[in-house]
Amino acid sequence: MFNNFLLKEVLEHSFNIPVQVTYANGKTERYGDGKPQVKITFHRDFSMRELIHNASLTLGEAYMDKEIEIEGSIQDLITSAYESADSFLNNNKLKHFLPKQSHTERKSKSDVQSHYDIGNDFYRLWLDKTLTYSCAYFKRPQDTLEEAQRNKVHHIINKLDPKPGKTLLDIGCGWGTLMLTACKEYDLNVVGITLSKEQYELVTQRIKDEGLEDRAKVILEDYRELKHEPFDYITSVGMFEHVGKENLGEYFQKISDYLKPNGVALIHGITRQQGGAVNAWIDKYIFPGGYIPGLAENIEHIVDAGMQVADIETLRRHYQKTLELWDQNFRRALPEIRKIEDERFIRMWDLYLQACAASFESGNIDVIQYLISKGPSGSNLPTTREYMYQA
Repeated sequence: MFNNFLLKEVLEHSFNIPVQVTYANGKTERYGDGKPQVKITFHRDFSMRELIHNASLTLGEAYMDKEIEIEGSIQDLITSAYESADSFLNNNKLKHFLPKQSHTERKSKSDVQSHYDIGNDFYRLWLDKTLTYSCAYFKRPQDTLEEAQRNKVHHIINKLDPKPGKTLLDIGCGWGTLMLTACKEYDLNVVGITLSKEQYELVTQRIKDEGLEDRAKVILEDYRELKHEPFDYITSVGMFEHVGKENLGEYFQKISDYLKPNGVALIHGITRQQGGAVNAWIDKYIFPGGYIPGLAENIEHIVDAGMQVADIETLRRHYQKTLELWDQNFRRALPEIRKIEDERFIRMWDLYLQACAASFESGNIDVIQYLISKGPSGSNLPTTREYMYQA
């Protein structure tokens, strides 16, 4: 009979804030000095096999199933675990299991639809009015989430230094805010591509409602199958995290293939400066097939595809704040969410939002914008970064 010994060994060195833990046998321990900032209660024992197989997956599922209760901030708890050198989140013996992944075109379509086709109505409850589901850009501390998302869209497009009448491809166009802003406000001819049926239908309707059929088009297709003349500009936001480690080289090669000579692309996505990683719990429940590439890994693929880096910007703290605001919105919307989702789903989604905020807060992951050109680095761009902030 397992008697909490291993779990105690796992937890007592896992946090840099004072934590109180009540085990399944009723015994309570305090770790760290001072009043506990977070209290954890375990309603069952956990076997050595469960924890060694994958502690994050085991404990994440247990929280979803109410076998673990947490009083206090989940974000603060997980941040402290990432920041503690001896934490189970940093112990290779307790995180060695990685899920097997497939990224065929059929599997990629299934993965994307499993997340993004939960329903537009669900995302409307806690995203802002732009339906932008990626890192915002807070130019001022007082910016609202909607203002920050619009800031992000303009920040991305401005980096391209776009000229009216040119063409832009948005790979993984989401609900269309970036591509339609580029069309309406920058006078670009735009094409968006997505694998989500719900996103495709909404963007199609937006194009029709705004009378942009002659300058905007959305395609429901895998990015690897696009048949089109090369573009002057390419954007891709929150996309490369879905393509898989084995397909990253092809992803950047496709960007190169779809760009005109001296064309410019702005690629925005979650990146680990410490190297690539997969999270088994997120892979199983949130983003099937997700892989966070390393910074050096992405740079190598960009160069191998015949492109050069013109600028790199990290936005880690912006994504932390974005996730914190999403979680606040999610909690405010719980009465409506409970009408369409069960309690297990709600606990799963809340854990996902807070755990991701913690991962950005601790520096475990980052979000980086890569400004890249097909040809000598930035030949068609101004020689300093000032132009990015003048529009």
